Amino acid sequence: MWSVPGVLVVLFLAGGLAYTASCALQERLIFPRQYANQHALARPPVGVTSLWSRAPDGPQVEAWFIPARGASADSPGPAVMFFHGNGELIDHQLTLAASYVARGVSVLLPEYRGYGRSEGTPSQAAIVGDMVRFYDELAARPEVDPARVVFHGRSLGGGVASALAAARAPAALILESTFTSLAALARSQGLPEGLCRHPFRTDRVLPTLQRPLLILHGSEDEVIPVAHGRSLHASVPGSTYVELPGRHNDFPRDRAAYDAALVAFLRAAGVLVAAPS
Repeated sequence: MWSVPGVLVVLFLAGGLAYTASCALQERLIFPRQYANQHALARPPVGVTSLWSRAPDGPQVEAWFIPARGASADSPGPAVMFFHGNGELIDHQLTLAASYVARGVSVLLPEYRGYGRSEGTPSQAAIVGDMVRFYDELAARPEVDPARVVFHGRSLGGGVASALAAARAPAALILESTFTSLAALARSQGLPEGLCRHPFRTDRVLPTLQRPLLILHGSEDEVIPVAHGRSLHASVPGSTYVELPGRHNDFPRDRAAYDAALVAFLRAAGVLVAAPS
């Protein structure tokens, strides 16, 4: 027969094993970098500059910089930091980057730890710390106007963009297919919020920012339901919300409507200057 102390030891060990298993599962689901890394390029394409930043705890993390044509120290222009989803790499963002560059916006694509060619292990704290360093380096570049730096995040990247915005204020913030929080998303899958190691509480950050905010979401998103986007919009009076057809991985289906929403928002925010008629 088990003694009371013996039962407590068994329960403690069982709880510890369950927590360890939960942590391992979270890491695979939140940061599936092994899958993403199968599609990494050996080197950046022509016209892309690879930048490296060493974190205080040791790992080197990469970012790609694509300057806008015409931007210079004499004529600095706007820039966007784009943060990708958890199953992607900076290598996959060149089409989106090209659309910004064509509009006179320089682009910085910072990588997450453990993704692509970057060293280390990803976590919320580590990623946000890396992004703060990259932001400071971008804002100090002579061809970049630090008053017109935009954060744009997709899916997990929206949580990263929001967390960075709490530390470094952007000119404007764009969230695409983003959750209210990873903790809430975990709860919907049966995991207690308290066990979520990387909560990315976007819902708590946004109401404190007082910055132009555009929220884009696919009406048929099956990974991060559209209710998340609607809830974020409701939490920030004055935010711009655009809901377009699309699931999580084929958003946006209507590229013209998506581009029009981005351009209109960036002009309203003073990031893009309308061409003279």
